[in-house]
Amino acid sequence: MSELPEKELTSSLIEYPCEFPLKIFGLQQAGFAQAVLEVVSKHDPGFSAASMEMRASKNARYLSLTCTINATSREQLDALYQELCDHPSIVMVL
Repeated sequence: MSELPEKELTSSLIEYPCEFPLKIFGLQQAGFAQAVLEVVSKHDPGFSAASMEMRASKNARYLSLTCTINATSREQLDALYQELCDHPSIVMVL
């Protein structure tokens, strides 16, 4: 297998800084939105809870949260995705 040149490994389709939307899904339960807010705010201290969009599933079993953060680097996004995916209340992150 051939290796990619270093430039291709470090290039990105995203230009930083930028607004980056995240969709976070979990079971609808007390404290879910607050837990997501705490994780997101840790990685983007300027994130405003007022900008978080919430939507319940058809049967109200799941809750979808859309958080648009100020992404400053790939490392920031990777760390945020990892912490969200590791959280026990979160089912999926897109």
